[in-house]
Amino acid sequence: MFYSLTGNIVFIDESSIAVECGGVAFKCAATLNTLKKVGKVGEKATLFTYLNVREDALGLFGFYDKRELECFKLLIGVTGVGPKAALAILSQLSPDQLALCIATGDVKTITRAQGVGAKIAQRVVLELKNKLKANVTDDESFSTIEAAGIVSQAGSSGEAISALVMLGYSQSEASVAVSRLDSSLSVEELIKQALKLLAKG
Repeated sequence: MFYSLTGNIVFIDESSIAVECGGVAFKCAATLNTLKKVGKVGEKATLFTYLNVREDALGLFGFYDKRELECFKLLIGVTGVGPKAALAILSQLSPDQLALCIATGDVKTITRAQGVGAKIAQRVVLELKNKLKANVTDDESFSTIEAAGIVSQAGSSGEAISALVMLGYSQSEASVAVSRLDSSLSVEELIKQALKLLAKG
């Protein structure tokens, strides 16, 4: 229903932000990362939004960029992860850091998020890792990766590409970036170096 909101910030606290658009102030729950980046009261801001509809309430969530929004939507799709837990995880970890945790199976780091226990963290890693693997092994994706010179999707390169796709990069962008790196590197190092290459354009 709402794609984004652009307007002046009229309110900010430790968990939410209100942006005035056309005389109406929309209050959005937000991550700590978004609240740090978005600006101060009186400044203009744009938030990418997600409307959570329940029987008893409507919840509006605002994010500084599209990648954080996409990560939020992936997280709430995990069994047992609601909007509150997803916000907590993204307050603790940036989308890049979350992708690294999922790609490397780092459950412990995810449990640093407030209210997120080991079981939930394990589900996040398991379900999102499997989902990414399923996405990256379809015929179209395989052709793209093969064309980029990456032979094995089961190794570190495939894991790195999966994580980059989750962050919002296209399959081809991720494949080309990873193909320029040493395939013997760890998944974590491949992702870090690929992000640097992609940032340079």
